Amino acid sequence: MASVLIVDDAAFMRMMLKDILTKGGYEIAGEAGDGNEAVAKYAELKPDLVTLDITMPNKDGLQALKEIKESDPNAVCVMCSAMGQQAMVIDAIQAGAKDFIVKPFQPERVLESIRKVIG
Repeated sequence: MASVLIVDDAAFMRMMLKDILTKGGYEIAGEAGDGNEAVAKYAELKPDLVTLDITMPNKDGLQALKEIKESDPNAVCVMCSAMGQQAMVIDAIQAGAKDFIVKPFQPERVLESIRKVIG
């Protein structure tokens, strides 16, 4: 069972993703509320996948993605973005994100994305 680190500054969004992923058969390795926490938790937990919100306080998802990829080039990250953040999504893909999911989350789309990147 693949483990996932969920990163979003909104507890409600983390809860929604946790629910979708758990029902989809994934294990939740942990949660983080900002980019700094995401980088630290990734190093500690070594999950199979990270979902990263793009817009967060302290350190955004793009910066966290770059730092996680620097520490582990094989890290698998999927970005979460609201509509209208296409430019940032493109930057994230160029920085090594494997895919992105758009808020509000649609369970089928979330699971399809995760299966696509980690099987």
